[in-house]
Parts: sequence; structure tokens; C-alpha cells
Amino acid sequence: MINVEITRNPGENAMGTLRRFTRKVQSSGVIVRKRSLRYATRTQSHYKTKQHTLKGLARKAEMANLIKIGKAPAKPERRGGTKK
Repeated sequence: MINVEITRNPGENAMGTLRRFTRKVQSSGVIVRKRSLRYATRTQSHYKTKQHTLKGLARKAEMANLIKIGKAPAKPERRGGTKK
């Protein structure tokens, strides 16, 4: 972690000091690093990935079977309005 520190220059007002501090924080990358840690997601385990894939394959096979016996439309209707 990088600590950002500035000192007030003689003749500099509070807004100038704050502006300089803000620029220094942005250039140091502290905020970007913190946000990347905050919103980071874990990678799924091999088992979870496999289960998700198997569930999708089973769903696909079930739909193929329903289409074959005529209980589901061959091509699902698109949702949404028509564009003009």
C-alpha cells in the first residue's frame, strides 16, 4: 500500500492543497487498486464448472427431446418489440 502525503506550500490555499492531494492519489493508483480488490470475483472450482456444464448439457438434451416429440417449438420466439 502506498501512503500519499503532501505538505501545504507557503502561500497555497486549502483548495490548492486539496487539488494537489487528489491528483497525487489518482496518479498513485490507490483507488484503482482498492476497487479491483473490492469487486474481484473468485474463480469457480473445477467441480462447480463441471456441474454447470453437465446441467447445461442435460437441459439441452431435454429441450431436444421436447422438440422431437412436438411439445416445444422448434425455434423459440424472440422477446421484445419490432423495430421500425
